[in-house]
Amino acid sequence: MADSSKTEKATPKKRRDARKEGNIFFSSDVVMIVGLAGTFYAFKVLFPGMYEAVGQFTRQLIVMGGGLEDASGQHLEAVVEDFISVFLRTAFPIMLISMALAILATGVQTRFLFTAKKFSPKLQNISPLQGIKKLFSLKNVIELLKNIIKIIILTIILYTILKDDFIAVVRTMDMGITRSSVYMLNLAMDLVVNVALVFAVIAVADYFYQRWEYERQLRMSKEEIKEEVKQTEGNPEIKGRIRNVQRQMARARMMQAVPSADVIIRNPTHFAVALKYDMEKNAAPVVVAKGQDELALRIVKVGEENGVAVIENKQLARGLYASSEVDQEIPREYYSVVAEILVKVYRLKKKLE
Repeated sequence: MADSSKTEKATPKKRRDARKEGNIFFSSDVVMIVGLAGTFYAFKVLFPGMYEAVGQFTRQLIVMGGGLEDASGQHLEAVVEDFISVFLRTAFPIMLISMALAILATGVQTRFLFTAKKFSPKLQNISPLQGIKKLFSLKNVIELLKNIIKIIILTIILYTILKDDFIAVVRTMDMGITRSSVYMLNLAMDLVVNVALVFAVIAVADYFYQRWEYERQLRMSKEEIKEEVKQTEGNPEIKGRIRNVQRQMARARMMQAVPSADVIIRNPTHFAVALKYDMEKNAAPVVVAKGQDELALRIVKVGEENGVAVIENKQLARGLYASSEVDQEIPREYYSVVAEILVKVYRLKKKLE
């Protein structure tokens, strides 16, 4: 039975890991019904050719047996060659079709998964206690009930068909071999069709049961999901520390770029945006640093210490801070305002020089 604490659906990672281990679901009843129906239908289609080949081979044996006084190695070799030829024309195609249908029905359900891990020995499979637990597991109980139902249904179908055709089956002994063979083949096909229809319903039910059982076994507890998140994405505390370090490094690089700015727009203590304009590299001024509150005051302080012009413009400082990113050009709507400020700054620098 699944752990009652495992109430959550399996994560994609859990499903991938289970698939790698060969832990997948598929219904053997689906494989059985596809193989049964397909094989008997192929047998019905190929029966005339099979009947002719087997009949011809039998007649050859009878003729050969009646005309031989002693069997030599050459005669036995000819018989074996004829037998192989008949086998390849009759039984072999049926075997190939049956095998192909089984592989196809299994492959469609498992998406043609093949893994060698299922063949590796496991110590827990040797344990008698584990064997007893598996013997009385819910899955095995369901399988037992399912097989009992199959036997009961098969018995009922056989009884119903043979009860109605019992006399006709007995009379086939007085028929010719061709007529009796055709009759028995049609009777067998009727039986297969009835069995296949009933077993198809069982196969569909078994498919959904196997899927439900598989999902139940894959369920996870909330603790398992949390542990998986930690393993795949890292510990949240460590990730937070890493982000803090990254922010500090980004701020340090940003503060190093403040002395190269042409102007700092401030408001007056809450926001500060440092701009630099290189006409040869950029089409518009670029934000080299920006900050709010304490960081804004630090930007202004570093700028003043390095002779960068500081201009107070509340609306412009707020607008640039909200709409611009570091190392990006300012939005087009601020071109004219910033251009006027830069012209004043350049003129002031010329006068100071």
